[in-house]
Amino acid sequence: MYSKKEVVKFSTLLCGLNFQDLMVRLGAIDSPPKTPTILGFECAGEIEAVGEEVEGFKVGDRVVALPEFRAWSELVAVPTKYVYHIPDEMTFQDAAAIVMNYLVAYILIFDLVSLREGKSLLLHSVGGGVGQAIVQLVRTVPNVTIFGVCSKSKHEALAATGLIDHLIDRTDYVNEVRKITTEGVDIVMDCLCGEECNRGYGLLKPMGKYILYGSSNVVTGETKSFFSVARSWWQVDKVSPIKLFDENKSLGGFNLRHLLYQQDGSEYVRSTVDKIFGLWQEGKIKPVVDSAWALEDVAEAMQKMHDRKNVGKLVLDPSMEPKPKPATPAKSKSKKQASEDKGGKKDKDDEKKAENGGGGDEKKDEAAEEAKTNGDAEEATAQVNGDGGEEKQNEPAAAPAATNGDATESEKKESS
Repeated sequence: MYSKKEVVKFSTLLCGLNFQDLMVRLGAIDSPPKTPTILGFECAGEIEAVGEEVEGFKVGDRVVALPEFRAWSELVAVPTKYVYHIPDEMTFQDAAAIVMNYLVAYILIFDLVSLREGKSLLLHSVGGGVGQAIVQLVRTVPNVTIFGVCSKSKHEALAATGLIDHLIDRTDYVNEVRKITTEGVDIVMDCLCGEECNRGYGLLKPMGKYILYGSSNVVTGETKSFFSVARSWWQVDKVSPIKLFDENKSLGGFNLRHLLYQQDGSEYVRSTVDKIFGLWQEGKIKPVVDSAWALEDVAEAMQKMHDRKNVGKLVLDPSMEPKPKPATPAKSKSKKQASEDKGGKKDKDDEKKAENGGGGDEKKDEAAEEAKTNGDAEEATAQVNGDGGEEKQNEPAAAPAATNGDATESEKKESS
């Protein structure tokens, strides 16, 4: 625990969006916060106030922080154990995009795996923020072969970086890797969990290491699903220590949130952040930012991450104007309102008729009289022509033919 006197308050200028935020939104995380709450684990800005017992920080300092929730707001209060100075030449966008992703990547590569020259590595979700961080850090070690697994739609953009040796579609990556190397790989980095654990473990060479650092496969729908969480874990084959012993393989896992907030790893994390900033200053790493979003558009940004369409980091900028929303159609009127409108319209029509002296009824009478007159005229015309309307209607169909026939006979007699 910490005292309020050990807290700094700073104005947030940029925030980071991570897959962990998406899992919190869907409820696929242990110990979720009570609602209503503010999400977010990563933000950067300038200090506006410091607690009485704060040391090493002052008003005006440029910092980045990893609070446990509540990062997506304009003002954030964070214990100093989770706050880090950023280099003077570093932008706030780079600060918000680098800390969490590169922390995970650095600890995986250099502490858990102890990557050495000449090794091979299979990396899932190579196009994501952590995936791009791992690739850049791996490239600081000579002669390492990277097998990057991601959807086909990202291959062109990732190939342009020139950092990945083999880009493989996730649909059949096991056979694709086997076509390139029959021996397998030395390291598998898995942020998916589920069935991928079984397939990836089968690609390990003897002395190989399998590292699980996420479970993004539990995010399979729009809403919280306990079934997807359970299915993801039950799809993993149970590996006994005896099997690891016989096959000379290793399994490892890493969860930054647990290390930082539950296992008191703040000092270890701080020293790692310093190493990451050092690599940035040397120009060996550079965070890849996919896009920036206004805080009001966070739902759209999260949907992009949910659909796995981002290449690199997504950041939130409180100073950005939200995207204009499409105009919504007007709501249909209630039955009562529609009835009132109809009654009012009828009253107005009646008033209009009264002003015109009952012109409506007179027009009807005139129309009827005109129709009658026209009818009499038509009947008189018909009688003059010797063909009455009623007689024509009641006359049998053969009558015209018979009349024509009689006329023809008379003509014949006269001619003879």
